[in-house]
Amino acid sequence: MDRLFSRQVEEQRSYSISDPALAAFFGMGSGIAGISISESSVLGLSAVWRAVSLISGTIASVPLKTLRDKNGVREQVSSWLDEPGGIDGPTPFEWTERVVAHMVIHGNAYLAHVYNAAGALIYTVPFHPLAVAPEWEKVDGKSTGRKIFKVSLDDGTVRIFDQSQMTQVMGLSLDGLKGLSPISIARLSLSTAIAGDKAAAKMFGNGPMIAGMVTPEEDVTEEEAKAIKAGLQAKVSGVDNAGEIAVINRKLRFTQWSTSNADAQFLESRQFQIEEIARWYGIPPFELMQTEKQTSWGTGIESQQRGLARTVLSPWGQRLEQRLSRLLPKSQFAEFDFAGLERANPEDEIRLLIEQVRGGLLSRNEARAIRNLPPVPGGDTLAGSESPSALPNIEEVQE
Repeated sequence: MDRLFSRQVEEQRSYSISDPALAAFFGMGSGIAGISISESSVLGLSAVWRAVSLISGTIASVPLKTLRDKNGVREQVSSWLDEPGGIDGPTPFEWTERVVAHMVIHGNAYLAHVYNAAGALIYTVPFHPLAVAPEWEKVDGKSTGRKIFKVSLDDGTVRIFDQSQMTQVMGLSLDGLKGLSPISIARLSLSTAIAGDKAAAKMFGNGPMIAGMVTPEEDVTEEEAKAIKAGLQAKVSGVDNAGEIAVINRKLRFTQWSTSNADAQFLESRQFQIEEIARWYGIPPFELMQTEKQTSWGTGIESQQRGLARTVLSPWGQRLEQRLSRLLPKSQFAEFDFAGLERANPEDEIRLLIEQVRGGLLSRNEARAIRNLPPVPGGDTLAGSESPSALPNIEEVQE
């Protein structure tokens, strides 16, 4: 039988200082703009949703491999990471996406271990970070240097896990106990952005949306005003009246309504908020659909995409890799295969493969395997033991 706990756990009712409900009771968690910052409110910002889904979804789409170093050669082996959420649980993509999203939003991910009857780890269950309060374990009033995790369950009880029962994956941390929550650190910028969204919604909901106002320079009755409006709309609106000359037998004054300087600055500030969110998460603005200040094509975009894999996706992925590796046998380790994200365009990749084959770094069949091509007879020999005429050319690799 699977078991979620390896020892008897304590059940009690308590309230953690990290509880968002307790924070709201004392008025904490709000930005200067007076907007409450929470998981749901920040994900309501399209730029934050895009940033979180981009990081977590991209890492989840990368293969998570279990490797073993055997005589200096890395080979892939099977492990519980093939189904990290269990056969009946979330898929590997869903499991990885959820764990990384927990880190990106809250700065922490918590994985409860599930063991089989033989005591072997078979999968892990991600707990929501707001339900877990890590503490330093104390014995006789002295810290042991180890952690315990108090988990608030749906039934109102609190269960205690130790480090043999739960793995914590931390983001940037200053005390080693808990990772810093990005949405808490960025609460000033995020509260301003949420306030901007609310102000925009209120402006469109309650503000005037007319193009202008026509004022008669003489007194008219209500029926005459309706007739003037109908006559104006019939003569100046619609594609059929494009280029026509309107003749009105009334003396009227037209006042056009346009965006004021204050409104224009408000719209500019909302664009700047997207750049702020991109800066917090280290994502190029074009990945958040902000392309006004940069070109959307060419080698510059390709370089930024490869840089995103190295400077943003890889650090988040390595945090998870190293923690998961500690749950594997000593000869094994976990690794995301980010090579596909950093691949050059097909032409450059083929030229690089040819140079590697000619330099003796790869055999022809190894190069063909990278391009998902079948092996060829005699293609396992490295350069140096074959004649130059036997080496491939770009047309052969492209076949």
